[in-house]
Amino acid sequence: MLLCGRELSPRERIILHAVVRAYIDTGEPVGSRTISRLRDLALSPASIRNVMADLADEGYLAQPHTSAGRIPTSKAFREFAGGVNAGPLPHADCQHIFNELRSGETLEERVGIASRVLTQITRNVGIASALPSSAQELEHIELVGLSEKRVLMIVATRDQMVRHRVVTLDRMLSNDDLIQLRNYVNTSFAGWTLEKARAELLRRIEEERAMYDAVLQQLTLLCQKGLLQTDSDPQLAMDGASWLVGLDLHLTRERMRDLFRALEEKKQVVSLLDRFLEMPGKVAIHVGLADAHPAMSDLTLIGVAVDLPSGARARVAVLGPMRMQYEKVISTVLQIGRTFETLQS
Repeated sequence: MLLCGRELSPRERIILHAVVRAYIDTGEPVGSRTISRLRDLALSPASIRNVMADLADEGYLAQPHTSAGRIPTSKAFREFAGGVNAGPLPHADCQHIFNELRSGETLEERVGIASRVLTQITRNVGIASALPSSAQELEHIELVGLSEKRVLMIVATRDQMVRHRVVTLDRMLSNDDLIQLRNYVNTSFAGWTLEKARAELLRRIEEERAMYDAVLQQLTLLCQKGLLQTDSDPQLAMDGASWLVGLDLHLTRERMRDLFRALEEKKQVVSLLDRFLEMPGKVAIHVGLADAHPAMSDLTLIGVAVDLPSGARARVAVLGPMRMQYEKVISTVLQIGRTFETLQS
């Protein structure tokens, strides 16, 4: 019997990792004879069987049926994940990632592309987000008149993020008015941080109020609706949730509905990334997410946070079953993170 809590010996670790890899590849319980056929293990099936029995006593392996082999527990997957390194991603995948992300003209578009590419390559749920810099600099604004006193305000910042907002005004502004307002803001404040630009605009409005400057009076309407207001709400995209349907996650129908409801809530997903992807540049692997949501107890999150040259922070992650191809997922996440950095510099 193994002593509870002690570290695994090199032999135990090799056998445990071999069991996990075999289970990842086949999805079937793994027997001692399967492990004994590995070339780098000069051990008899009996010796391996004894080690596997000890690993089961320690809580690393479970036996679904008396005559069946063993399957890894969440404890085994955690131990395995801690020793996994990124493998080389095929050149075709690297090129695909670069070409796809390069096709996005804004950071928002690249976030959406990244989540889709993660799903394509890993066959799991791909998640990508970008948190704006607290000092975003204005590139330009566009104002588009819509029907019923509505205006589409588009604010593009120099970190390649674009924000859209439709607002309803108290009175109609003509297209000529909107063009004049757009030109005033772009000429006066391009290159300013949003915070400073808005503060200066509000100061001018207050200062010129007695002069009844028409442009500033009209800008008052847009400022009241949030023009140039800083926005700390992250961009978020997620693809591939349907892959979870076919997995054996041991969830009741009600629990599966709870899981999908959680993934549909932007705040819930952002909270998941904030909680587990804190250290920029370092791949984080979290096996079993019950603390985040009860229905996620059999899921694994692998991701990385990347601080971009623009000051924004991007996060790319894969959410999937414990039984996933860890090396491939880690390599894909890292490659997408590096490509974000390259394209945003």
